[in-house]
Amino acid sequence: MKKILSLVLFLGTLFFSISGCSLFDGSSQMNKNAEQLAAKGASAFMHEDYRDAVKAYTDLKDWYPFSKYAILAELKIADSHFYLEEYDEAIIAYESFENMHPRNEAVPYVIKQIGLCWFNRIDTIDRDPTPAKNALAQFQRLVDQYPGNEYGKETGDNIKKCIENIVGHELYVANFYFKTKKYKAALKRYEYIVEYFPGTEQSKVALNKIPECTELVNNSKL
Repeated sequence: MKKILSLVLFLGTLFFSISGCSLFDGSSQMNKNAEQLAAKGASAFMHEDYRDAVKAYTDLKDWYPFSKYAILAELKIADSHFYLEEYDEAIIAYESFENMHPRNEAVPYVIKQIGLCWFNRIDTIDRDPTPAKNALAQFQRLVDQYPGNEYGKETGDNIKKCIENIVGHELYVANFYFKTKKYKAALKRYEYIVEYFPGTEQSKVALNKIPECTELVNNSKL
């Protein structure tokens, strides 16, 4: 009986030892593999091989989601898409990062990058001003939520350019309505510019057009 008990205890100890070593080795190997993928992604990113960087960081994030490198991988995937000018993919990745890690210290940077994704798609004033509006919203959110942050300080010129594009588009449309004798629609646009964009050069032009436009609207009612 004692021999049997001793054998059971010996086998149990041996099994525990083997299991412990196996678990430890697996964890160690996992960390090693994750570190290798992080290094591979970093090297590709540094050499501007952004496609390879996305691949390495995506594998890292998918295979080792609990690794200490996983959060870095999420951010670098977004950055890689940004530098590839794949702005839709970059926005999705940045927004996912912010939603998953709302208190991470990189969030101000992420907001700035989302703004730049829109900012870099701003077109001429005769085109859709949505990119300028979305960029302005992100830059303003950065300034409001993180006052004094270094990334917020960098957005001053970009905010001005966004406003310039938006108000420029409004004036372009107002003038188009005026030229096509849609005076009521033109008047609303001119008044909108004066109310929401005071102090701009476009608001001065709009202010000068309002009396003439108002007179034409009143005459059309006679």
